[in-house]
Amino acid sequence: MAKQEFHLDFCGRGITVETGEIAKQADGAVIIRYGDTVTLSTACASNTAKEGIDFFPLTVSFEEKLYSVGKIPGGFLRREGRPSEHATLTARMIDRPIRPLFAEGFRNEVQVVNTVLSVDQDASAEMAAMLGASLALCISDIPFNGPIAGVKVGRVNGEFIANPTVAQAEQSDIDLTVAGTYDALNMVEAGAKEVSEEDMLAALMFGHEQIKKLCEFEKEVIAACGKEKREIQLYTVDENIDKEVRENYEGKIREAVSIKEKLERYGKIDELTDEAAAMIEAKEYETEKDKNNAVKQAREICRSIEADEVRRLIIEDKVRPDGRKIDEIRPLNSQVDLLPRVHGSAMFTRGETQVLSTTTLGALNENQIIDDLTEVDAKRFMHHYNFPPYSVGETGRMGTPGRREIGHGALGERALAQVLPSVDEFPYTIRTVADVMESNGSSSQASICAGTMSLMAAGVPIKAPVAGIAMGLIMNEETKDYTVLTDIQGMEDHFGDMDFKVAGTKNGITALQMDIKVTGITKAIFEEALTQAHKARLEILDNMLACISEPRKELSPYAPKIAMMNIDPDKIKDVIGPGGKMINQIIAECDNVKIDIDDDGKVVIYHHDYEVINKAKEMIEGIVKEAHVGEVYAAKVVRIEKFGAFVNLFGSTDGLLHISKISHNRVDKVEDVLKIGDIIDVKVMEIDNKGRINVSAKALLPKPKKAETPAEE
Repeated sequence: MAKQEFHLDFCGRGITVETGEIAKQADGAVIIRYGDTVTLSTACASNTAKEGIDFFPLTVSFEEKLYSVGKIPGGFLRREGRPSEHATLTARMIDRPIRPLFAEGFRNEVQVVNTVLSVDQDASAEMAAMLGASLALCISDIPFNGPIAGVKVGRVNGEFIANPTVAQAEQSDIDLTVAGTYDALNMVEAGAKEVSEEDMLAALMFGHEQIKKLCEFEKEVIAACGKEKREIQLYTVDENIDKEVRENYEGKIREAVSIKEKLERYGKIDELTDEAAAMIEAKEYETEKDKNNAVKQAREICRSIEADEVRRLIIEDKVRPDGRKIDEIRPLNSQVDLLPRVHGSAMFTRGETQVLSTTTLGALNENQIIDDLTEVDAKRFMHHYNFPPYSVGETGRMGTPGRREIGHGALGERALAQVLPSVDEFPYTIRTVADVMESNGSSSQASICAGTMSLMAAGVPIKAPVAGIAMGLIMNEETKDYTVLTDIQGMEDHFGDMDFKVAGTKNGITALQMDIKVTGITKAIFEEALTQAHKARLEILDNMLACISEPRKELSPYAPKIAMMNIDPDKIKDVIGPGGKMINQIIAECDNVKIDIDDDGKVVIYHHDYEVINKAKEMIEGIVKEAHVGEVYAAKVVRIEKFGAFVNLFGSTDGLLHISKISHNRVDKVEDVLKIGDIIDVKVMEIDNKGRINVSAKALLPKPKKAETPAEE
């Protein structure tokens, strides 16, 4: 196929799609040129279904090539290593709107690779890659119900902007990414500076209008060069097994779904599922493989019955598995100060979801170094989320965070970052860690609640407390009947159609995230979900504030205290000294005090003991201090010459006390009146153009009385 190009003027910037020249052996491949940003997206699928799996094996990656921004990778090897956090989050963001648009039962492995080749910071590489991923799938022979597209939405001075530039994004009070089809949105990711539900809904709808333009453009490209779709054998269960399991166990499983307590409910359903599997296993089969497949299908059918009953109860009867009303929150409990030695700690429990959060304060030079394609090279606030297997009563891998943990951590970080004090107001690096102790639905939002309280317990002067809640949706796509749920638990999340997380203060939204399993969400559903979430957020905030009403006025005795001072930038080299000798001496003499010095001369000193801080501050002041004419010092004699003595005024600053300036009486030898180590009061009389200081002791002495007669004289 010869090279083909397609062009679109999108919101004042040109988008060019190229195909047929690069990566021709992939099932689908496109180059997207957006401004000076260039991305390559490829899609490949296996010809046969992957055996023995009960999920759709889709892999989406976002490959950051640091040459695209003119950087050489850090580290010993000087080459790209494991994906950065930004790359992982972007890959997840592209995966989420694509995944629901493959057919149920799709078991062929699909891999979508997005490679960033050139980056123009004002033309989003993430959105270019999302467009490319959709097109690569759509023009390939892989069955896919696209196209989809995504845009970033900002708001500056009340005006919405699609894919804002870096400068516009800095001024924006909304940082929203939306994706979806021409008909509806199916993925949302947002941070905001306490924006109202009405304004956020308007931003979502603005974003969808831009997505429609991109989808129309994609349809033109697909019509011109799309391949005929291949036949894929979709996975289905055996009709006979389905009939037998349902006849014997459907009624019992539907009954078990209504057991209120989680572990008891799951235990009973597992027991019935095991019985159904044993019933099918007892039959005769030609091979062991056939028997194993039949048993596996029996278990799947039981899960399907369970899902159907959960959905039916909620849509038709408005009854939830644990008996709650559709807008009712599970019991709440908030606690602080669980851990005596950490800088701040809190625990938040909502039903069977429980998160322990700790806050640690550090010096600004302990911030996180960022090595990715963005312009951000360091960040001062980190929110880390850990989900150990014991939190759901299971065994599993422990170690480095996976994609899910990175994603949940980023959502919490975005929600809390909006209310943090500025560096000038609170010059600390801040780290919150959310450890999930127990989970049955939306531990990410519980981590935001616990994080808020641990920040306040640590004395971080946040602008307002933040709470989060997860909303769910159960929808019948045929009848379009639906129910929006407040505070979804694990079963409702697993069998439901939407996970819509909303975090914010009493004044507005600070973060938003939505994933769905249906084809899209309408404006009416968004509106209902946001309204219910607002009510729930206020209820949760009341519970949190009853535990800790405001940030502590004082830091923990184990947290580093600070002192700030400003010095002349020209004096920074004096404080540091040759090879760091001077600053290392200060640190050694002041109990390993931490010192941050900015290029503008701002100095921040950290230590848990104020006496140590004050000592370090005095030492720095001694180094940078300058003498001025007229000032008086108790100076120490450090050197004696024939013409006078050199005296130390402070720090490393010496002055010359000429022999004629020692006394009103004649001094023949300096040694007659002074010796090294003596302390003498002197006054600065002159500082010449080379910075040399002349001082006088005589100027501070009373003048002798004048003799009245020559004899007396």
